[in-house]
Amino acid sequence: MNIIEFDHDIYNTIRKNIKQHRKQRKMTAEQLAELVDLSYDFIRQIESEKVANTFSVDTLYRIAIALNVSVDVLMGIQIDPPDEQQTDDENNEPQ
Repeated sequence: MNIIEFDHDIYNTIRKNIKQHRKQRKMTAEQLAELVDLSYDFIRQIESEKVANTFSVDTLYRIAIALNVSVDVLMGIQIDPPDEQQTDDENNEPQ
């Protein structure tokens, strides 16, 4: 059985990734706020490490769409491709 590791500071990871991707696109927090129909202050709070503000899945989704990245990228998730496993049929082939 594989051990699953969770990001215990997921909001901070998301904050950093939102800010990073926004800046890569040369977008201001005001522009992002307008695109996702949220206030500038709320976007600032989301990106701030000093504010313990949480946000909804809907907000995360809308920001991801506006930044043209997937939600898993904002969450810092790296999905490994599944191991190539043989099926039972392949294991039972006559030799």
